[in-house]
Amino acid sequence: METIYLHTGSNIGDRLKYLNLSRFFIEQKIGKITSKSAIYECESWGIKNQNPFFNQAMQVETTLTSQEVLDQIHQIEAHLGRQRLERWGARTIDIDILFYGEEIIETETLNIPHPYLHLRNFVLIPMNEIVPDLMHKPLNKSIQVLLEDCEDDLKVTRLTNPENS
Repeated sequence: METIYLHTGSNIGDRLKYLNLSRFFIEQKIGKITSKSAIYECESWGIKNQNPFFNQAMQVETTLTSQEVLDQIHQIEAHLGRQRLERWGARTIDIDILFYGEEIIETETLNIPHPYLHLRNFVLIPMNEIVPDLMHKPLNKSIQVLLEDCEDDLKVTRLTNPENS
């Protein structure tokens, strides 16, 4: 069993529905969600002129390999209407692997820890809510320290009482 951390985001259509559906399919296809953050509304990162995202981080227990997790993520995203038209473009759902246990993976299709997580408040804030002491091994810093050091100034707002969060 491996502990992994995933991050979901949606900025097209019923954003809350897509986050809820992604959690359902993650539990069906990848593993048990053992912890999850609140849902946050976040300004778009990378391409600015888009709808804001709803984002959420979660801890998942899985028996799958990192590549199997990635394959399942791609299937879930496709099932929920994700189209990969442009990098950082609008999407019904995006699911990223932030950490896979303590592994450091660098391949053509998979980089773990996620290569941009330390630059993005919309990832660090929900992660800090569930695992502030988790260490980013290559940077030798905890999530909490990464958040304190992050220079990202995009607005990240915790939603109060979203349905089924």
